[in-house]
Amino acid sequence: MPIQVVAALVFDAGRLLITQRPADKHLGGLWEFPGGKLEAEESFQDCLHRELQEELGIEVAIGPLLAAIEHNYPEKTVHIHFYQCTLRSGVPTPIECQALEWVTAMTLSDYSFPPADTGLLAELKAKPELWETNS
Repeated sequence: MPIQVVAALVFDAGRLLITQRPADKHLGGLWEFPGGKLEAEESFQDCLHRELQEELGIEVAIGPLLAAIEHNYPEKTVHIHFYQCTLRSGVPTPIECQALEWVTAMTLSDYSFPPADTGLLAELKAKPELWETNS
């Protein structure tokens, strides 16, 4: 049974928020889009709101689902739902992540992401209209 995960693609002024996984966690040190595992009886939207508050201390407006990806790691399978989001309030602070960065389409390739995100990264680079939102 795949682990259900939800992640936020938080765009702001032509930039996208990414976070670095803690070194002691699965895929530690790699960069990712903020979010987390769905808890029992929780909607994807509720999970995103909870995770972004816990991890970064921010509130977002959740927009459309941009991608849903299933990836098989040797030890588990994840099904990740990526939602386009807009920062509503708060200043992102690395509370439960190692670090955070605001990246542009041109600098996104400078960061190492988990294999599950590879297809999405190519799609993000190919869609400049996503980056122009909220510019």
